[in-house]
Amino acid sequence: MSEVKLPVEDSEQIAEILSDAQFEDGLGGDGRKPDIPSEISLLPLRESVIYPMLIAPLSVSRESSIQLIDESIAGNNRVIGVVSQKRPQDDAPGEDDIYQYGCAVIIRTLVKMPDAVRLIVQGISRFKITKVIGETPYLKAQIEVLEEPQPDPESAEEIEALRRSVAGLFEQAIRLSPTLPDELRSLTQAVQETNVMADLVAAHMTLSLEDKQKILEILELKPRLHALLEMLSKEVRVLELTSKVQSEVNVELNKSQREYYLREQLKAIQKELGEYEERGEELDEIKEKIDSSNMPEEAAKEVSREYDRLRRMSPGSPEYTVARTYVDTMLAMPWNITTEDNLDLHHVQAVLDEDHYGLEKIKDRIIEFLSVRKVKTTGTIRQPILCFAGPPGVGKTSLGKSIATAMNRKYARLSLGGMRDEAEIRGHRRTYVGAMPGQIVQALRRAESSNPVIILDEIDKLGNDFRGDPSSALLEVLDPEQNNTFRDHYLDVPLDLGKVFFITTANRLDTIPAALRDRMEVIEIGGYTEAEKVEIGRRHLVPKQIEEHGLSKKQTSFQVEAIRHLVRHYTREAGVRNLEREVGAVIRKATRMVAEGYEGKITINKKFVESSLGAPRFLQDAVVERDLQPGTAVGLAWTPVGGDVLFIETALMPGTKGLIVTGQLGDVMKESVTAALSYIRSHAKSLHIDPTIFEKSEIHVHVPAGAVPKDGPSAGVTMLTAMTSLLKNERVAKRLAMTGEVTLSGHVLPVGGIKEKVLAAQRAGVTTLLLPEENEKDYMEDVPDDVRAKLQTYFVKRVDQVLKYAFLKEVPTHK
Repeated sequence: MSEVKLPVEDSEQIAEILSDAQFEDGLGGDGRKPDIPSEISLLPLRESVIYPMLIAPLSVSRESSIQLIDESIAGNNRVIGVVSQKRPQDDAPGEDDIYQYGCAVIIRTLVKMPDAVRLIVQGISRFKITKVIGETPYLKAQIEVLEEPQPDPESAEEIEALRRSVAGLFEQAIRLSPTLPDELRSLTQAVQETNVMADLVAAHMTLSLEDKQKILEILELKPRLHALLEMLSKEVRVLELTSKVQSEVNVELNKSQREYYLREQLKAIQKELGEYEERGEELDEIKEKIDSSNMPEEAAKEVSREYDRLRRMSPGSPEYTVARTYVDTMLAMPWNITTEDNLDLHHVQAVLDEDHYGLEKIKDRIIEFLSVRKVKTTGTIRQPILCFAGPPGVGKTSLGKSIATAMNRKYARLSLGGMRDEAEIRGHRRTYVGAMPGQIVQALRRAESSNPVIILDEIDKLGNDFRGDPSSALLEVLDPEQNNTFRDHYLDVPLDLGKVFFITTANRLDTIPAALRDRMEVIEIGGYTEAEKVEIGRRHLVPKQIEEHGLSKKQTSFQVEAIRHLVRHYTREAGVRNLEREVGAVIRKATRMVAEGYEGKITINKKFVESSLGAPRFLQDAVVERDLQPGTAVGLAWTPVGGDVLFIETALMPGTKGLIVTGQLGDVMKESVTAALSYIRSHAKSLHIDPTIFEKSEIHVHVPAGAVPKDGPSAGVTMLTAMTSLLKNERVAKRLAMTGEVTLSGHVLPVGGIKEKVLAAQRAGVTTLLLPEENEKDYMEDVPDDVRAKLQTYFVKRVDQVLKYAFLKEVPTHK
């Protein structure tokens, strides 16, 4: 170490030396300056600048610097150069590590210590390094001595004004700074030379190394005073602000002390009355929890206000319970408690795959979100708000729990089905008796985390009545732009929901208000194929049911063919709930055998399934079971519980009523029948239909399962095909089904729910499909390859294409 700043305890001594010094033309009593050689040894200083006429102590410990001092004294040359290092941490500074301007000093006193050399030096004159001529064993350089220029007489008044301003600010800084001794006040009066006064003020102020070096490098007096004045002004402002902050802290401390004394007196009074023992310790514990809760400022202010009311109230007061419940609720909220997301993408993928088979879209979305979390390490990350829409039993709710587990987040679930009161979401105001926070707040409290995964189940089944509309309250909860300041009526403070991962589930989207639907990222989950159901049964349902019924793998073996037999002949559904029930029924039979003493391993095969459940419920495919007479066609429909096949039946009879439609059809479906009949009548000639038949006959269109309401335009082409088949008395091709909206001009328009409809058709035994041409992309993207391989699919654009394929005796192999 080359130089250490002057210790605080020595500041007053040096101030006295400076005050008593005789600053004449020379540096000592002899009245002359020492000669400064053109080549000089350089002593690098750390975080310090020495000016001409300044007396300063130095402590030298670096070996090269000690050698420099020793050789200078031995050579009877007490004049050396001191320069500041640019980086204090450099132990061996070179030419590029020091400033080009320094100060020649004379060594006044030297004392050798065991670990360092202590000396007192006095500055002589500024110099500029012109050339470094050596770096070992210490720095040597050729220098140009910079003499102090004489000030311009015309600037004398301005210089005097600058001097007085500097002196005034320096005195103000001494008054405000606790580190500057009061003895320095006389410095500006004792030193007559303005240039020396400016240098000494810069030396003693707590300026940065760069600012002090800047003053050293300015040779002209007026610019030097301007620069110093600017630095002093900034430092004084900082000192004033520091003093103000300390004063405010002291005032606040005094206020806190006063409150402490008053509370202690209040405790003493309560002890005398016998009240403190009952609840004093309890209230103290609450106060400690409030202080350590780290809740936001507004929440802390509100709960402190309620706590103060609580202390003043008698426990017998009705308001006491209300205030206490509110404080407990606020303390139970996880204001700043979060769980760290698991950003190991391979682990998350493995957990999701282990818990659920298929559902690749949702898994990809979760991995994408965690990828953003992994890459974006700063700023706010918007949490996705997902809506899983699909038929019952496909794993929407259980997938939410699996996502929470994979991400290492807490999990909470709210069932919105049948909820009609807005207060269930926003909470009740505390003015009501029995007021409670809303379900969102309660879910956060149960999760004990401010960033859980919250499942809002059955969001499509929300109701509304005179108590409000819960779906409107959810608009704020599910809006990332608003939910960071969600205000529950009970808490009445802003609550940040921006860290919560919301997942909603629904069976259908049309019952969700448009504004609410727009806030969610909808991911549709279609029904499962037969192969997927078999795989889900093998991986998840069978092991789960075996464990729930107390059996082990050593006691029973469930064959894959038995699962396939259950799927094909005992269930027809989009999900796997009924399949799980049937698996459970079969395993119960096996459990009974074990309970009755059977000791061998039970193998569950097709024969065991039939003996347990009885004869298969679906022996043949639904389409094969029906005898499709002329006038009958097979359509496809989408329902909230998956796809289904529709059998459109028509009959021709004498009469003049025209068209009769039955089967509890909605208005849109009735209009589709009318549009189809109008197309047939307008194209009767090209369809080889007698036009007079419409004048003397009635056409009855019926859709079986009359107790089930039906609506939608997607059965338009099926209606048209069925009526054409009736009027031409020709059968529709076997195992053929179709869907699509028809127009009066004969165009076939696209429809929705393609995956569910195709899966329903395949389950029902359909082998040939007619789909709108614009739905080809949905078919290729959503329908699994193994299902497409079993179907002959034609994409049609006009009605004449539909009729061409519908009445072929043998449909050509074309895909």
